[in-house]
Amino acid sequence: MRRMNDPNHARFLTFSTNHRLDLFGTAALRDVFSQQLKRSKDRHGFLLYAWVLMPNHAHLFIREPINGEVKNILRSLKSPVARTILAKWKKLDAPILDRLADSQGKIRFWLQGGGYDRNIVSDDEFDEKIRYIHQNPVRANLVEHDTDWAWSSAR
Repeated sequence: MRRMNDPNHARFLTFSTNHRLDLFGTAALRDVFSQQLKRSKDRHGFLLYAWVLMPNHAHLFIREPINGEVKNILRSLKSPVARTILAKWKKLDAPILDRLADSQGKIRFWLQGGGYDRNIVSDDEFDEKIRYIHQNPVRANLVEHDTDWAWSSAR
């Protein structure tokens, strides 16, 4: 997929875990993601309008800095999360590792490819994306109210 980098547009991004497995099934694993999101935001200086981490995917709604690129932002978020969690699982010899191996035996935490990426240019779509992101845990029956999900900007 070709990314259209335009720092004048808000970007709605979605990316999933390998095989869309629920790899963020515990609070501790979700905390790894949220802490790295903060570090990536501090490092790259992007605006973070909204975000949510679900058990098998994440949504980010950002505006990249003028001199930044989404691919670098995503790399600085996804790679450390994968390394941290996979290192813990390898140390524990966790059974999930077998399900994450590709045909060559390489273990992948994230689904290959660029994920979903959309430039948002209208105010209506901007508001709709924020509602969509915040309502994800409610639609998935993880919580009753969007503000009850700790791994989201709804709070």
